[in-house]
Amino acid sequence: MNKARILIVLLVAVVVGGLLSYGVYQILQRQPQVVSAPPSKQMAVAQNNLAMGSLVKNEDIGFVPWPGTARPPIGYFEKKTSLVGRAVLRPMVRNEPFLEGKLAPKESGAGLPPIIPKGLRALSIRANEIIGVAGYVLPGTRVDVVLTATPRGALEPVTKIVLQNVEVVSAAQVIQEDPEGKPKTVTHVTVLVKPDDAEKLTIASSLGQFQLALRNPLDLDKAETKGIQMTQLYPKYGPNPRRRKVVVPAGPATAPAVAPERLKSTVEIIQGNKRSTVEF
Repeated sequence: MNKARILIVLLVAVVVGGLLSYGVYQILQRQPQVVSAPPSKQMAVAQNNLAMGSLVKNEDIGFVPWPGTARPPIGYFEKKTSLVGRAVLRPMVRNEPFLEGKLAPKESGAGLPPIIPKGLRALSIRANEIIGVAGYVLPGTRVDVVLTATPRGALEPVTKIVLQNVEVVSAAQVIQEDPEGKPKTVTHVTVLVKPDDAEKLTIASSLGQFQLALRNPLDLDKAETKGIQMTQLYPKYGPNPRRRKVVVPAGPATAPAVAPERLKSTVEIIQGNKRSTVEF
């Protein structure tokens, strides 16, 4: 009898102990786990709004603690000496972190030159200010360059797109877009082109007048055009090929005109049964 009681007590103890252990395990699982985060570091940020092409000065640099989990793995700055004197490649706002990709290399200067990508050239062209998309050709927009000129041998001007999807890097000496997006009337713009396209634009500028066609920056399709003349727009009023004048090229001097042959008179003479003819 005593053995049975002992067994019952031990069984109850085991069950109660198992239930308590399970309860403690569940409680511990619900407790928040404390994970040690990487230490924060002082990261350089802009103290002022910086325009594209401007040089970073000592007073433009500040430092804020940046959590290790949110800090970029590379490209950030912890010292002012690595930033002072470098040009900004795009506009920056206050408290925006400085990153290597946002800055031009050292000793590259300020303004337009450091923001020209490798392999491209900045070329200024004079455009029609009235046709300049009502002043919306601003830095950062993309345009097609249209030329109207009279090619050699043509009877009338021809309009043709000479370059497509080129980036405008400055407009009237301004390399930063208006923050409010206001239109601005300009007479010349600077575009980024390849060296061979720079040659094409330079020779085309001596032939006629440029106009700019604004395009969607997400539209990368190239349009295949043949150019157009005025008579193609108004074929009814074009020259009639039947009335076209034929121009004979100048040749060697013509030989003197030959005097017309004199008219001859013929007289028939009858003598008896004989007849004869005499010419005068």
